[in-house]
Amino acid sequence: MSEQFDVIVIGAGPAGYVAAIRAAQLGLKTACIDAFTGKDGKPALGGTCLNVGCIPSKALLDSSRQFWNIAHNLPVHGISVGDAKVDMGTFIGRKDKIVKQFTGGIGQLFKANKVTPFFGTGKLLKGNSVEITGADGKKETISATNVILASGSVPIELPFAKFDGKAIVDNAGALDFAEVPKRLGVIGAGVIGLELGSVWRRMGAEVTIIEALPDFLSVADADIAKVAAREFAKQGLDIKLDAKLNKAEVKKDGVHLVYTNKDGEQKLVVDKLLVAVGRRAYTQNLLADDTGVKLDERGRILVDEHCHTGVDGVWAIGDAVRGPMLAHKGSEEGVAVAEWIAGKAGHVNYDTIPFVIYTEPEVAWAGKTEKELKDAGVPYKVGSFPFAAIGRAVAMNEAVGQVKMIAHAETDRILGVHMVGPGVSELIAECVVAMEFKGSSEDLARIVHAHPTLSEAVHEAALSVDKRAIHKGN
Repeated sequence: MSEQFDVIVIGAGPAGYVAAIRAAQLGLKTACIDAFTGKDGKPALGGTCLNVGCIPSKALLDSSRQFWNIAHNLPVHGISVGDAKVDMGTFIGRKDKIVKQFTGGIGQLFKANKVTPFFGTGKLLKGNSVEITGADGKKETISATNVILASGSVPIELPFAKFDGKAIVDNAGALDFAEVPKRLGVIGAGVIGLELGSVWRRMGAEVTIIEALPDFLSVADADIAKVAAREFAKQGLDIKLDAKLNKAEVKKDGVHLVYTNKDGEQKLVVDKLLVAVGRRAYTQNLLADDTGVKLDERGRILVDEHCHTGVDGVWAIGDAVRGPMLAHKGSEEGVAVAEWIAGKAGHVNYDTIPFVIYTEPEVAWAGKTEKELKDAGVPYKVGSFPFAAIGRAVAMNEAVGQVKMIAHAETDRILGVHMVGPGVSELIAECVVAMEFKGSSEDLARIVHAHPTLSEAVHEAALSVDKRAIHKGN
């Protein structure tokens, strides 16, 4: 007879491992299955985010920023440094050390919370049993009252630009270049393309980003996207919009690209090509044919507003279901599902999930864009404030960007906040809290903000909604 659990979680990424820990905290006997292995070939918990996504990319972004600052930001402070060089072994090694610290940390959290880990691939069988296939091919079956599917996502591969792990790479490959490529091509001007493109541009690569959509960062507010595009261009990111890749061929002298834009067919040769055109739900071999769990037209697991699949005791969360593919969204779904299983009141507010792009300057937003509100016929008012008028930002030599706040024209309830500038990945949290509490722009305007801080831009933007900002003309 197979071992019995209260909860089995398939996947140990930010959605799965968080769900497992919360379920165990609630007194449920919990198992978590994952097949991810680290660079050393050993099991590595944390999924894409900790191994080849959020954490390693931020490590490289920070390292590359230090290098960029030497030549571009320190001179204005009166600091000069000689011919700076980078040891690529140390550069990549620091990232790997951070990854190992955090993946190992999840193992310790599992141990502390009495979560039983299984290393291998998990397949849901009828009746809430799960077949585990280990790396050696051996199979075992465990069962539970509830199964949470948290299988995550994988990069989308283009049929005419297949990943070879050397010349044409996905996000994982772009984190491990042995040397700085002289010419880097990036397909897709989304979060991954912009962040990893920024890393290697700062390190000295010539970076060309090819984006099929006509508008830059169409998911963000148009005013914020415009500022971001201007700053990225200043840094040397060559972003070609409304350009569709037709062909990528690896030759001795590099990857030969053929793409089409408004001027017709164009050619480009690069040393490395990063394909970052999005991700898709990973459900390969996840479900036996008779489980009753259904997928939508995009291959995502169908769930209701409570992340339930419609099959008794089977839930799904994270990148494998509808909604934004964000680690924190998956984590909160994991907590909510664990609490629903335990008979408690779980909750995820999808309207206030913050989005962040960790470029320089950073981009962050939560809630509705101005275009979305206009299209929906919602009456609104807007306030904005530039970081150029914020003393702390000027003192930091990072006085680029702005905070834009949108409130309902009649109730003043905050409907969306959009930012580009220094530290906005942290500043957005204040706005999310205000939105969660159904706050108004006046609420934020009346809160005392410390001076001098970057957060004063949020304060002034809130004041600006009613045309009463102090440090700019309204």
